[in-house]
Amino acid sequence: MKAIKVIEPFNVKIVDVPKPSIKKQDDVLIKITSGGICGSDIGIYNGTNSLATYPRVIGHEFGGIVEEIGSGVTNLKPGDKVAVDPVISCGHCYACRINRHNVCSTLEVMGVHRDGGFTEYVVASASNVHKFHIDMDESYLGLVEPFTIGVEINRRGQITKGDKVLIMGSGPIGIAAMQVAKRNGAEVIMTDLVKERLEKAKSMGADETVLVSEENLEECLNKFTDGEGIPVIVDTVCIPSSFEQCVQLACPAGRIVVIGLKNQPSAITMADITRKELTIVGSRLNNNCFDEVIAGFEDGSLHPEQLMTRSFSYKDIDKALTLITEHPQDVLKIVLKFDV
Repeated sequence: MKAIKVIEPFNVKIVDVPKPSIKKQDDVLIKITSGGICGSDIGIYNGTNSLATYPRVIGHEFGGIVEEIGSGVTNLKPGDKVAVDPVISCGHCYACRINRHNVCSTLEVMGVHRDGGFTEYVVASASNVHKFHIDMDESYLGLVEPFTIGVEINRRGQITKGDKVLIMGSGPIGIAAMQVAKRNGAEVIMTDLVKERLEKAKSMGADETVLVSEENLEECLNKFTDGEGIPVIVDTVCIPSSFEQCVQLACPAGRIVVIGLKNQPSAITMADITRKELTIVGSRLNNNCFDEVIAGFEDGSLHPEQLMTRSFSYKDIDKALTLITEHPQDVLKIVLKFDV
């Protein structure tokens, strides 16, 4: 079967690999239909993802159709349309014992730490396979995962009805977090440096947007909150200065959610946090969020069709990567189709 493999930075090939087979009772063999290209895939491609090793079959946003199940699988059957959670955890470390397997001490992610889903077939544990209950466009099966990041962010930030939320950055994760927050009843203001991204964010549900290269963010937030200050901030920009700005902008008793994995230190003093008694939490991957996202796709409260910019055959991976790297302002999510 065919798979997309990054051999080394800037060297991606479509290669032949053995088709996987059922080996365990809880195994599920899935024919992949589609997958979304994520920023971490781009990082593996260009050599900036420090978590990956080479060569690597990339892809952690993927879904497809069940082809075969192990003898112990009772909740799935051949023909089911499914999305696959790429998070693989040990099940017995402290994080796993308190039901936070997404930060397992030996965490692995398919497509990063081990081979992923940009291939014609995948075998996954039934516990990682999540079923759709209505017929769904196969292009969207691979878009569940980025929305699970949005759900996890909202859970970690305890975002609920009546909250006013600043989301810094209007890329795919910012958009997904915004749509989940809006579904939860919050009002959302979003920032970016790129006008086109903000136009997309507004058309997809953001209440307000701020072009930070031309507008004063603090003044816009004062207007948005009637001078009270912003109570919830989600930082998807993920650089030291954006984290510093979060601490500065948050109102007393505010909540900040950070998702960055940068290793550079930020210049933040304890007093800035203590005086306002801020709650600052990290959010990584997803913690059992797939079924909630699938329900959102099915009831129309979440919109994968708005996130998808364009689809390509997996055979055109070079064209897809070129579009993303040369025209990032025009792209939210590129979907690769494997059923062509």
